[in-house]
Amino acid sequence: MNQPATRVEAVVDTLHGVEVADPYRWLEDEKSPEVQAWMKAQDAFTREQLARFPGREALRQRYTELFYVESLSAPAVRGERYFYVRTHKDKEKAVLYWREGEKGEERVLLDPNTWSPDGTVSLGMWAPSWDGRKLAFSRKPNAADEAILHVLDVDTGKWSEVDVIEGAKYASPSWTPDNQSFYYAWLPTDPSIPVSERPGYTELRLHRLGTDPKTDALVHPRTGDPKTFLNGGVSRDGKYLFVYITRGWSENDVWWKRVGEKDFRLLVKGEGAKYGVDVWDDWFYVLTDEGAPMERVFKVSPERPERSAWRELVPEDPTAALQGINIVGGHLALAYLKDATTRVKLVTLEGQPVRDVALPGVGAASNLFGLEDRDEAWFVFSSFSTPPQVYKTSVASGRVELWARVDLPIQPERYTVEQAFYRSKDGTRVPLFLVYRKDLKKNGDNPTLLNGYGGFNVSMLPSFRSSIYPWLDAGGVYAVANLRGGGEYGKAWHEAGRLDRKQNVFDDFHAAAEFLIREGYTRPEKLAISGGSNGGLLVGAAMTQRPELFGAVVCQVPLLDMVRYHLFGSGKTWIPEYGTAEQPEDFRVLHAYSPYHRVRAGVRYPALLMMAADHDDRVDPLHARKFVARVQNAGHAAPALLRIEANAGHGGADQVAKAIESSVDLYSFLFEVLGVQAGGTASAANANRAR
Repeated sequence: MNQPATRVEAVVDTLHGVEVADPYRWLEDEKSPEVQAWMKAQDAFTREQLARFPGREALRQRYTELFYVESLSAPAVRGERYFYVRTHKDKEKAVLYWREGEKGEERVLLDPNTWSPDGTVSLGMWAPSWDGRKLAFSRKPNAADEAILHVLDVDTGKWSEVDVIEGAKYASPSWTPDNQSFYYAWLPTDPSIPVSERPGYTELRLHRLGTDPKTDALVHPRTGDPKTFLNGGVSRDGKYLFVYITRGWSENDVWWKRVGEKDFRLLVKGEGAKYGVDVWDDWFYVLTDEGAPMERVFKVSPERPERSAWRELVPEDPTAALQGINIVGGHLALAYLKDATTRVKLVTLEGQPVRDVALPGVGAASNLFGLEDRDEAWFVFSSFSTPPQVYKTSVASGRVELWARVDLPIQPERYTVEQAFYRSKDGTRVPLFLVYRKDLKKNGDNPTLLNGYGGFNVSMLPSFRSSIYPWLDAGGVYAVANLRGGGEYGKAWHEAGRLDRKQNVFDDFHAAAEFLIREGYTRPEKLAISGGSNGGLLVGAAMTQRPELFGAVVCQVPLLDMVRYHLFGSGKTWIPEYGTAEQPEDFRVLHAYSPYHRVRAGVRYPALLMMAADHDDRVDPLHARKFVARVQNAGHAAPALLRIEANAGHGGADQVAKAIESSVDLYSFLFEVLGVQAGGTASAANANRAR
């Protein structure tokens, strides 16, 4: 392929006595005219190649059916007002609505489809006041993380011209019970502050409606440490204020005070443990993995907050990982994962078992959410073959009823969903979900797409993914591996895949590929892998460590230069997860697996589709640029394509039409590279519609 040329520079650093070549460092400077021209040329070339692949129109039609849907989120209830998000078959973005009462007239509150002619401004978080009369919400240009906070009056729909707060990247407003103020995390927008240092500048502030945000009271100062996150909020009764200082995804400190007191006091210092606090009726309910890798719950009196006085309320379940707690209807709702599938249990506020919530099947469910003093609660359930459905339940009676459903043109009975277990390199037992058509034959010739993540305590659940259905209909297998580094089996599972144990994650992924080949699902030439963000690091490592195992790689918004990642974007906040090349011991680990540094000339790498976003302010797109350049210049025959989504952040472009085009590009690439008959997709889709 006559790909655009990329020049090479003789840049070599000596780190801890090791020479580290970085021939594409010049691609780090996105503002450079040369880099801009390179990006434009690479993206244009990629789109030209993708446009030639057959079957794209059939894919586009199928994704139009699957992506433009009518759906309803579970509601947030404030007073008697219900707030929820609805998607429409004829709109690009979801719309926020409200009702007076559950059966009241539906009214539009925020329609981001009207915010910009090109659809590049998105709705971020939204938080109604406790009486439901005010709404704090954020607007995000280019669907990036950076955001501006606004406030509107729900009855009139009028946006306040005064309550406009910049620096709302981490803001999650916590309303006071008088509905006139909220606490929020504020981040300065001063361009003189290096991007990589900004997290350490986060402050907790208090905003009173109608006042100039520049005068907002400082509630808790910045930590000054760019490796930390700071956030906080007030209890619903307005009595207690909490601040969390988090270091990575494994530990945090909790500070608290009674509102009106001058100084915060330390509730608990997180030394290798994390804590979350819910408050109700003058009690603290603390969820923690301290001394309990699968997590447990304590009940704490603010009159005796010292650690020695904490009372264990819900002991650790060694067979299931406790993922979260909510107080609803005077009970504790506990969400567990057992072999990566959800269980939800109810206990009293004294920890006495009440019942398991009746879920509609085996899959992925949210915890119950509602209000502490109201009987009604909601949860969302989905599976690989069941689109997300919203259920309403009574905490008191246990009654469960369908509240909102999504109808899609699929026949779940045509597909098999199974969970398998395999052994990793060191003998660790790892779960693997598989989805495929029931007529699949294990002849080693099925196109297979393996996905994973393996980091930051994130669990990969068996939830619905509409984008995989054209793949399944064409005879493809879709697989999700629950790798170490995630949270599927609690703290120990996460710890086994971070810092100097990160190679375990890659070994788990390689072993998943070997299992799929050994069991006759596929063969290397027919096996593709995909992952985004930390999952992009995963597939980059797999591609460079075991290139012979895979036929294609889709790498999305990744980090790949593990020697310099901490110098850009939010990188310093990830040091507790990965380590830093500034430390000799960490450097040896990072340099050994850093995908950018493992690319070797003459190696036959699988075909690569790199999918980046031009406004990704979480993982700097320099990783994608440098890696693609190095792979292209490694001198092998398979394509290495760079697709850059315009006006998009880390999570994509937030427009259905762009999501369709992205999926068409991704799957047409896989169909072409793996030799899948695209006509099969069209015929399968037509068969679905005919039935």
